[in-house]
Amino acid sequence: MAISLQKGQKIDLTKGNAGLSELVVGLGWDPVEQAGGGFLSGLFGGKKAEFDCDASVLLLDANGKITNKDNIIFFRNLKSPCGSVVHLGDNRTGGGDGDDEQILIQLNKVPSDIHKIVFVVNIYDCQNRKQDFGMISNAFIRVVNKADMKEITRYNLTENYAGKTALIVGEVYRHQGEWKFGALGESTQDVSLSTLVGKYS
Repeated sequence: MAISLQKGQKIDLTKGNAGLSELVVGLGWDPVEQAGGGFLSGLFGGKKAEFDCDASVLLLDANGKITNKDNIIFFRNLKSPCGSVVHLGDNRTGGGDGDDEQILIQLNKVPSDIHKIVFVVNIYDCQNRKQDFGMISNAFIRVVNKADMKEITRYNLTENYAGKTALIVGEVYRHQGEWKFGALGESTQDVSLSTLVGKYS
């Protein structure tokens, strides 16, 4: 049974999971359904308003910095230079059940100078669309063992993120020769991936 984490909690991934080498990291969210005439009422033309969240992955060194722009994995750069991290593509609406976006990680291929793999989500064109994470519900990140597709851990983001336009959701990181996962749940008002990435430059 998967272990459910709260904000700030951590869990060992490889320690106690002999042979764990490949992960599927799934992220999901749903637009909040609002009654009335609000722009998210989802009734115009019989379609729900689109809410385009983008999951991205930042590969950081021991100092928590990005040293190569190719170590930013997102919808325009789906694969890390080393091939250890692969983004499976962009979901532009947040519709449907389960994961909205997925990232594959081969732990044994992660270069030794990469110490943290950080998962972030931002809202595409949030300023023009007047959207923020207060309009999102059921946001989560989960870590799955690719070998048997069993969920190892899950973190449901339950805070009120009204006014926030980017989330630093969680991280997979090295610790004393093992890999761990940390539930972060931090929020910012960065309006694009490039401004968010600037915090790690």
